[in-house]
Amino acid sequence: MTKTASLLISALTGVSALLLTAGTPAIANPNAINPIPVLNGTNGLPNLVGRSRAVFQVTGMASPNNTQDYNVLGTDLGIMWDNGHGEMLTAFGDSAGIGFPNLLAGSAWAWRSNILVRSHTQDPAKGIFFDSVVRDVFGQARDLIPSPKIPFLEISRIPTAGISVNGVQYMSMMSVKNWDDVGQWSTNFSGLAASGDNGETWADLSATRRPNEGANANFQMNAFLKDGGYVYEYGTRPGRNHAAYIARVRETDIENLREYEYWDGRGWRKNDVNAAVPIMWGVGELSVSYNSYLGQFVSLTTDPFNSVVMRRASSPVGPWSDPEVLIDTRELPTAYAPSIFPYQTGRDLYFLTTVHSQYNVVLMRTTL
Repeated sequence: MTKTASLLISALTGVSALLLTAGTPAIANPNAINPIPVLNGTNGLPNLVGRSRAVFQVTGMASPNNTQDYNVLGTDLGIMWDNGHGEMLTAFGDSAGIGFPNLLAGSAWAWRSNILVRSHTQDPAKGIFFDSVVRDVFGQARDLIPSPKIPFLEISRIPTAGISVNGVQYMSMMSVKNWDDVGQWSTNFSGLAASGDNGETWADLSATRRPNEGANANFQMNAFLKDGGYVYEYGTRPGRNHAAYIARVRETDIENLREYEYWDGRGWRKNDVNAAVPIMWGVGELSVSYNSYLGQFVSLTTDPFNSVVMRRASSPVGPWSDPEVLIDTRELPTAYAPSIFPYQTGRDLYFLTTVHSQYNVVLMRTTL
C-alpha cells in the first residue's frame, strides 16, 4: 500500500461523513466537494447519449494518471495550451488533497489554487497522459502563484487562460474574493503570470492587473487565441451567464495593457477598455480556438441552462453563431469549464470538462 493510500484511508474515516452530509455541491464553490470515487456516487465515466462522448478520466483516483500520487484527489478547469515546442501544458484550478484543512473556507480538504502538468499527448483518442507535474519539496503538486485562501481577502488565485508567446508561458489569473450564489463569485482583479522555464516557476505581473471595476470588470475571466501576430483576449465578468468581450494585442506587447485594442463593434480602439461591446451572451468559462476541419473559429462554454455549447465564427470577433449543444445539462448537470484540446484532430473535437459532482476533469469527444 502506498503512503498516499494509507493517508487516504485514515482521512476518509473522519471526512466522508462530513462530505456525505454536505448535500448537493454548489456549482463553482469548491469547498463542499467529495472527489472520492463511489463515495461520491460516481463509478466510471459519465454515460452520455447525445452528441458527445466521455473518453477518459483525466484526473483523480479513478484516472490512469493517478494524480493522488502528488496529492491531487480532485481538481477543476484543465486549461490546455502548446508551450511552443510541441509539449502541452495544462493548468488546473482549485485542487483538493490531504493535509491541513482550509477551515476558514469551511472545507475539510487542503487546497492548492493553481497547479500545472505537462504532456506530450497529441492524439487524445485513448486519453491524455501526464509526463510531469510542478511539485514542491515533498513531491506534491504545488501552487504556482500562492494565495492566502482567506474569504473576503483572497480565497483563491485561479487560472482562466494560458498561452505561449516567444518562448514565455503566460496565464491569465483571477483573484477570487469570495464564492457567492451558485455559479457566481466576486473577484479583486485579473492579471497575467509569466514563466520563462516551461512553467516551473512563475512571476506575478502586477502591472497587468485589471481591477474588478468599471469596464475592466468585463475581463476578469479570460480565454486566449493567437492569430495573425496578435493575441486575442476574450473576457467576461466573474461567474457565469454573462456577456463576452474581446481585446487584442500584438504578441510582443502582451505585458503592456496600454497597447491592448478593444472591439467596439466596427473597429479596434486602442487603450480604451470602455469601448468594448459584447460579442456573445450567456457565457460561462470560455475556450476559443481555430478549427481547420471547419475552417472556422470555435468557442466552447456553458449556457444559462448549464449545457456545454459551441459557437462558430469566420473571424475572432464574430459574428458568432447561435450555440449548438454538445452536452445537454440533463445528461451531465454539473459540467462546466469546457477547454479545447490545442492540437487538431480532424473531424473530432476533443475538450476537457469538469464534473463538479465528482470534482474532477473528464476528456470529451464530439464529432463535428
